[in-house]
Amino acid sequence: MSRNYLPGTQIEIINEVERGKIKYGLFDFDGTISILREGWQDIMHPVCVEMICGNTAPTPEIDAEVRTMIDETTGIQTILQMERLVEMIKEKGFVPESEILDAQGYKAIYLERLMVPVRERLAKLASGEMTREQAIVKGAPDFLDIISKKADLELYVFSGTDRDDVRNEAKVLGVAPYFKEIWGALRTFQEYSKEKIIQDLVKEHQLSGPEVMAVGDGPVEIRNVKAAGGIAIGVPSDEKAGFGLDEEKRERLIKAGADIIVPDFSEAQALADYLFPAE
Repeated sequence: MSRNYLPGTQIEIINEVERGKIKYGLFDFDGTISILREGWQDIMHPVCVEMICGNTAPTPEIDAEVRTMIDETTGIQTILQMERLVEMIKEKGFVPESEILDAQGYKAIYLERLMVPVRERLAKLASGEMTREQAIVKGAPDFLDIISKKADLELYVFSGTDRDDVRNEAKVLGVAPYFKEIWGALRTFQEYSKEKIIQDLVKEHQLSGPEVMAVGDGPVEIRNVKAAGGIAIGVPSDEKAGFGLDEEKRERLIKAGADIIVPDFSEAQALADYLFPAE
């Protein structure tokens, strides 16, 4: 099936949207701006399989079920992924009830393992062994810089990562100043969710759909903004490289409702010109 690109670019138009009205831009962080946590899926996956199987050997079916759960929940708060993990542990029945932890317990195990490579990358950034460009999706600072200068546009981060961590990592990467607020996960889902952020913004500012834009690499934020009638930009970037298209992620984001697909922000000016056409 042929793809519809803006002429001379890799900006793929899935759905035509009402352009030029965006007042609020909401950005996912990990995988959309930052790649400090690149590989988190490869850490979460064995943690989940290990916790589900206990002392029982894993099966291909469990392995596949865990991968599907992670793919479908990319962008959601980690605690909700861990709540799903608890459900899966109980469903499979390999672990005695008395040994099953709560979602917070499994989140702590996962984060303990995840933060090993994250801290290593932060240390390399601090020492100069790693450059900012190596820790960020290609062109993201350029895109933020261009659109932050648009009149009547406010930018926010809304991340599934814990709030203190995402604020620290945004500061380290030098992108924090672009955002009016950086939201991240709190202890409970009731306190914070991407869906709640969008709904609150729309209600508080009496917005119409195309005045809100969400940019992300996970289906969660795409579905949430489309439910509010907003504009969804999917960024299925190859996180290992920091640029280029990940075809599997592209398919997931289109299925979730993405209006526009960009492999990264290397064509930042063209994307901005499309979203904010000259009058």
